Amino acid sequence: MNFDEKVWQLLKKIPRGRVTTYRAIARKLHSKGYRAVGMACHRNPYAPAAACHRVVKSDGGIGGFASGVKKKILLLEKEGVKVKNNKVVNFKKILFKF
Repeated sequence: MNFDEKVWQLLKKIPRGRVTTYRAIARKLHSKGYRAVGMACHRNPYAPAAACHRVVKSDGGIGGFASGVKKKILLLEKEGVKVKNNKVVNFKKILFKF
């Protein structure tokens, strides 16, 4: 299984209504490749089952999204994740750790 496939498998474990970070995924894979995680999310063929919209920056910032940031925010809010000024509200409370 290559790096991208490992990322996609982890994406499937993030519960609805929760978020994790690019850094947390990289660390789980014993890597410092935070940007590589972002690129794997961008190439994700399994969305929405492998929910890359649930991956945000380490400071709670939204980060990028292949379909655009507005779409990412919409998907998160649909799951009950509140976003204000492009940051996740109650970030630490809803942060999913592997």
